[in-house]
Amino acid sequence: MAGKLYLVATPIGNLEDMTYRAVRVLSEVDVIAAEDTRNSIKLLNHFEIKTPMTSYHEYNKYDKAKVLVEKMQQGQSVAVITDAGTPGISDPGEELVRQALAAGLEVTPVPGACACISALISSGLSTRRFAFEAFLPYDKKDRTRVLEEMKRETRTMVMYEAPHKLKKTLAELMEALGDRHITLAREITKKHETIEPMMLSQAIARYEGEDPRGEFVIVIEGLDVKKLEEEKKSSFEAMSVEEHVQMYVDQGMSKKDAIKQAAVDRGVPKRDVYNAVMK
Repeated sequence: MAGKLYLVATPIGNLEDMTYRAVRVLSEVDVIAAEDTRNSIKLLNHFEIKTPMTSYHEYNKYDKAKVLVEKMQQGQSVAVITDAGTPGISDPGEELVRQALAAGLEVTPVPGACACISALISSGLSTRRFAFEAFLPYDKKDRTRVLEEMKRETRTMVMYEAPHKLKKTLAELMEALGDRHITLAREITKKHETIEPMMLSQAIARYEGEDPRGEFVIVIEGLDVKKLEEEKKSSFEAMSVEEHVQMYVDQGMSKKDAIKQAAVDRGVPKRDVYNAVMK
């Protein structure tokens, strides 16, 4: 019988968040695939877990996944853990799950701590729909592209940031998204945890005179489509009908299409716009 893959969430700062099930599974599997065995040994020792470990991280995830899949095909069960939190959420795990499923193996989550969800539910922002952005890309071109996508995102956004990059990231968010409601969650579940709702501009001012410390989760208000439409409508009403049509013509539209779009924007019949322009 083939073995099983367990995705085991571990504490993100407070060891009391380790579940009974996580301890049992880690004790019963044949091998634990850990992001950093030097870090995870402390966790295993605390809970007196003796299961052997092997490394599974960003730099060996493809080759090691093949090895672990072979172990499971031979009947061994494998548990994946990261340095903190839930495997696969901005941490190793995704590739191994993909290969395990492709091989017809059973994959089972063992839920627990997750910084993304913990920050979101504590933010005071909408939890109905959200987008997880993880860390912004390092490459400038990719970073600009992602920020542009975030600018148009209507869902609440959640992202991670390291303390030494926080100031730069806040400034870039302000430039790309404009001032918005955010929540800065720092050191979640740890001794110096803080969860502070504020405007993006206030967050920038907050850290002008001090260096950020700890790991941050930034929860960002999504684009308010209704407010945007109201602002657009207000700006259209400030124009004359002729100016409105000419704006679209200047953008490359034919006059016919410009008249049609201006009518839609203003909520009036197309013939009214046509008559105003052609009089």
